[in-house]
Amino acid sequence: MTTLFLLSLLLVVCAGIVAWLWRRVFSRAASVVAGLLLTGCLLGLLPAIAVLASGKSLCLTENAALPVGSLSLQIDPLSAFFLLPIFLLSGMSAVYGRTYFRQHEAGRRLGPHWFLFSLFVVGMAMVVVARDAIIFLIAWEIMTVASFFLVTFDHERPSVRNAGLLYLALSHVGVACLFALFITLGGSAGNTAFSTFSFTGKSAVGAILFLLALTGFGLKAGCMPLHIWLPRAHPAAPSHISALMSGVMIKLGIYGIMRVLSFAQAPPFWWGATLIVLGAFSGILGIIYALMQHDLKKMLAYSSIENIGIITMGLGVGLLGRATGHTFVAALGFAGALLHVLNHALFKGLLFLGAGTIQHGAGTIHMEHLGGLLKKMRFSGAAFFTGALAICALPPLNGFVGEFLIYSACFQGGAHLVSAWGSAFLFAALTALAVIGGLAVACFTNGFGMIYLGEPRTPAAAHAHEVGRGMLYPMATLAGLCLLLGLTEPFLITTLIHPVAVITPGAHAGVVGALSASGALCRNIPGMALALLLLIGALALLRKRLLTGREIAFAGTWDCGYGTPTPRMQYTASSFAALTTGLFAKLFQPRISLHTREGYFPKPADLRTVCTDLFVARLYWPCFQLLHRSVNLLKVFQHGYTHLYILYILLILLGFMLWKVV
Repeated sequence: MTTLFLLSLLLVVCAGIVAWLWRRVFSRAASVVAGLLLTGCLLGLLPAIAVLASGKSLCLTENAALPVGSLSLQIDPLSAFFLLPIFLLSGMSAVYGRTYFRQHEAGRRLGPHWFLFSLFVVGMAMVVVARDAIIFLIAWEIMTVASFFLVTFDHERPSVRNAGLLYLALSHVGVACLFALFITLGGSAGNTAFSTFSFTGKSAVGAILFLLALTGFGLKAGCMPLHIWLPRAHPAAPSHISALMSGVMIKLGIYGIMRVLSFAQAPPFWWGATLIVLGAFSGILGIIYALMQHDLKKMLAYSSIENIGIITMGLGVGLLGRATGHTFVAALGFAGALLHVLNHALFKGLLFLGAGTIQHGAGTIHMEHLGGLLKKMRFSGAAFFTGALAICALPPLNGFVGEFLIYSACFQGGAHLVSAWGSAFLFAALTALAVIGGLAVACFTNGFGMIYLGEPRTPAAAHAHEVGRGMLYPMATLAGLCLLLGLTEPFLITTLIHPVAVITPGAHAGVVGALSASGALCRNIPGMALALLLLIGALALLRKRLLTGREIAFAGTWDCGYGTPTPRMQYTASSFAALTTGLFAKLFQPRISLHTREGYFPKPADLRTVCTDLFVARLYWPCFQLLHRSVNLLKVFQHGYTHLYILYILLILLGFMLWKVV
């Protein structure tokens, strides 16, 4: 299995090399590159599945000495679990991207893009298998820089450049926190190997390490209020890159937090409480912002923040259980978070790929300019609908089971935790999950309805067309996996025993009992869901039989007295979300533009809502302006004369020498 994993990475690297060497005539090598990427990703899944099934870690290298650190690579159950979405979604994105660029970005030089794509995939895989802090940070930087260039593929547009630079700047703020984290861990351990890292959570140093990990990895994950790069970078990137970043890359922030938790001994109560509050904050605000968007990819980006909030709440519930000694609660919370990591990768990847098909088929992803696409794009519309149902956590699709486990952990914790504060935080998590679930249904009812149902609002939507098979097959695969995992996850919950045990050291027996009992409980879910589907199918057949032989007439719906209804008389994304926007108007302060019909010869009525991210407007933008003014004060030292700059250097060196002497 070791050889198989290394071979998979080698194939991915070879794909990038081929793309670079044939960059001037990439069309001749496009199929080879896509084939190498897909084959490498499929091979990489096999060792990950083997480690998850056996629970035995796979050592990829010996501790070979390097000038800094050691080349220590290992696939343990936690790494193996994260390798599943990395390789699965990377393979699907590679197949999709080949056709996407061929049909949507004709005439572009694509060789460098696919070279960076292969680096991106290898960087993500190396992040989860690295067992040395230096190797981890190198892989993290490769992943970050490669994704920056992938995001700025359309760099001719100023908005794309700005989004990419914001992402790169904030990513390196996170890297600075990770440097401080690993320097502190390595300093106390005496080396940079993960196997030697350990700290006590209830100490002052432990609190600092937790906050550094939460900031550094939370920036990559997109937790609020560290999220401002995400709604800008994801819409700017090509759709298959958006799918990979939202479905996989941001989850590596979650992986980093989980890995640090595996180093911690005796985590305190406030860690779990902090994650629950942060997760609820991210989940509720993320889905509200998503509901207020008109750009489909921006809506999906804010929805990713919401789902990161759900995962973070699962981690918080698990930490509360671990801090209070309730292994059952800890196991369910961590298992729910892990399952949601995998499930979100599948359905969010599917939805971002669906956004690419809409962009290609209709020429826009602005929801106000679409409508009626299901008549022209039935296959991609059906796949998008599957993803929308899954992200709303409706059984029998895969989004349900992970959230069900987090709900169960909250209920179990409320029954067993004697602390009033513990029960309060678990009740807050339950309330937040319920609110998020309801708003998610409203959000994706709005998204799917405005795009695929009703009548076309513009000529572009009226002339939309279905996309090629190279884009449909990956979407169909992901949609099928959403359904398959929804039906089988209750029977696979026990495979999470080994990954959860990594985060809860010393409690393997309790984890086994908790997840075995939960698996037995969840096995009724697929049967009930299938029974409901069969009942719906039977009623449909009964209706068809009862109508056989009868005359069926079709007539227009009540048109309010209008002789010639137009598409402008149907709901828009703004009007659909107006009720929710009104409920939260004082908090989010959306700009509402309403022009009603007036006079004897009225102009068409118009309603538009624009919601600005409050964290950008009220927090980051004032800080950026203050920083800009502060930096401008330093211009007094910038004269453009080289001898003055040399003088500055000498003065600083002299100051250091005097400080050392004193």
